[in-house]
Amino acid sequence: MMSRFNLAPYFNLIIKSFAVVILSTMVSAIVHAEIDGTFTLSNQCPPSFELSPEGTCNLVNLYQFYQSVQNRGVGGTQTSLPSHRDGFRPQVIDLGRYLFFDPILSVDGSVSCASCHQPDKGFSDGLALSRGVGGKEGSRSAPSLWNVAFIKHFFWDARAESLEQQAQGPLFDQNEMANTPERLLTTLSANRQYQQLFRQAFPQSTELSLAQLYHALAAFQTSLISLNSRYDQYAHGFHGALTEPEIAGMNIFRSFVARCAECHQPPLFTNDQIAVIGTPEPAGRDFDVGAEQVFKQKKLRGGFKVPTLRNITKTAPYMHSGRFNKLFDAVEFYNKGRGHAVPKDQELLLHWHIWEPDLTEPEMHLIVEFLETLTDQSLSPKIPASLPSGLAVINNN
Repeated sequence: MMSRFNLAPYFNLIIKSFAVVILSTMVSAIVHAEIDGTFTLSNQCPPSFELSPEGTCNLVNLYQFYQSVQNRGVGGTQTSLPSHRDGFRPQVIDLGRYLFFDPILSVDGSVSCASCHQPDKGFSDGLALSRGVGGKEGSRSAPSLWNVAFIKHFFWDARAESLEQQAQGPLFDQNEMANTPERLLTTLSANRQYQQLFRQAFPQSTELSLAQLYHALAAFQTSLISLNSRYDQYAHGFHGALTEPEIAGMNIFRSFVARCAECHQPPLFTNDQIAVIGTPEPAGRDFDVGAEQVFKQKKLRGGFKVPTLRNITKTAPYMHSGRFNKLFDAVEFYNKGRGHAVPKDQELLLHWHIWEPDLTEPEMHLIVEFLETLTDQSLSPKIPASLPSGLAVINNN
């Protein structure tokens, strides 16, 4: 019905207008409090969420009108989303926002979560390999955090099964934030502002805990929703949202020849699975065995999570090691033939979707044009003007 009558522009206008009003109110109150030097957590849900009678934030979006839950395949344009996490109190989400941007979480106050997950870079960091405390280089690139509410496995090698578990990786990795659980808890507990904010977010608890910290970070990350790109407007019935070349690129992307959508399934543009594709490592780097090390299965050697393509134009360089600087180069990799980049000393069980599509250069450029329509950072969260720790906001590398 919506597709036939092209109601999507009106839905989007209503949603955007409502979001702007709510966001403006929230931002005004938050900025005033931060400049004042006092911190009060928001009691309003982020845009795209509605406050339930129970006082929790529940996600609302047009994809909930669609019923194509089973056998997603390559996914039609009007395909429903998988299950997701929501139901956090707005105060918990807002506490997570402060913590996410605050370098107090690192051992020396020099690195925040936002150092590697920057809003203007698609919640990545623009580096091939992320850097932590003291400029130490990590082993992989920083994945995007957009729409992680729908994801069930985290890190490139899928070793974490929740956002709470994922948070503990960078916090205590010596090449990232380099903290220890004991030191982090002591630091937060000694901060009067955070003592007050944790009491606001968790009024039933008598003392601050690391479990609350992990929970708040998870709550904030699940609020990072990007589902209002031009592609989404097209999917909801406004076919004028895409140009003819972009539609042509979408059709190639979804075709059985290119097979892009077999793994990068709409509407999330990932299937949240591990795939062995044989992507090359940068020159001079040892081969990364990926998920094999986590799951102790030889068939997963060189396997990595299928990343979302949402906001892909903002997250260069590409692949787990940042091997490709340009999006076209990443697309071309799949076109060069099955296993063409696998080192001679490696035996990999490549995913069956990896083959030789033999696309022309213009066809590959059309795919890139289509991928550009997946950009939507309209609901990026407000970066705090100041922080409860008193430290400077760090949102770069």
